[in-house]
Amino acid sequence: MYTAQGKIDQHALLEQYMPLVRRHALALQVRLPASVELDDLIQAGMVGLLDALERFDATQGASFSTFANQRVRGAMIDELRSRDWMPRSVRRSARALDQAVHKLEQTLGRAPDEREIANALGMSVEEYHQLLLDANNGYLLGFDDVVSELGEPPGGDTAPATPHDALLQGDARTHLVAAIEHLPEREKLLLGLYYQEELNLKEIGAVLGVSESRVCQLHSQAVARLRARLAA
Repeated sequence: MYTAQGKIDQHALLEQYMPLVRRHALALQVRLPASVELDDLIQAGMVGLLDALERFDATQGASFSTFANQRVRGAMIDELRSRDWMPRSVRRSARALDQAVHKLEQTLGRAPDEREIANALGMSVEEYHQLLLDANNGYLLGFDDVVSELGEPPGGDTAPATPHDALLQGDARTHLVAAIEHLPEREKLLLGLYYQEELNLKEIGAVLGVSESRVCQLHSQAVARLRARLAA
């Protein structure tokens, strides 16, 4: 959309793309803790949209729609990343979980089951399940967060700055795919439904025949396995 002077009509684009912000916010909200307000996501998305309007350069070849989508979702993810989801005690326990899973995999030569992990942590299975629920809120932003720990830059811009950065990103993703292949089948299916099919927790529970809380537990356990294997 352009003005009579041939410039992009920012006001018209803002009105046109406001529904896109809400769609992105709704899509994220169903995959996040209830404490995350829809209005907060929309507000962050609007900041991303305004940033897209300021930064968009039509001479670069990309469409504004593609550019805006990246900026809006990136701004929402940045907002979520800026929040400290887990208390320190839970974060410490989550790190201990990663270490326990890694050590057990090295010792057993296979993926440990829940009772083995609980025993290694000095917990009952019930206490272990509660830890998985507590930790799950910190694991709901997607595989890119796991990959970023191996070298990808955070934030809404995903383009590598240098060829070396690009190589690191490709290598990290290759390791991640390999780590997923080592997951137990049910956890592998869960991650596929969550990240690729974009089903919410209730829908995944219906597919797997378990409760939403059990989906959260299995999700945390799968991410802990991935983190432990990637750290190795």
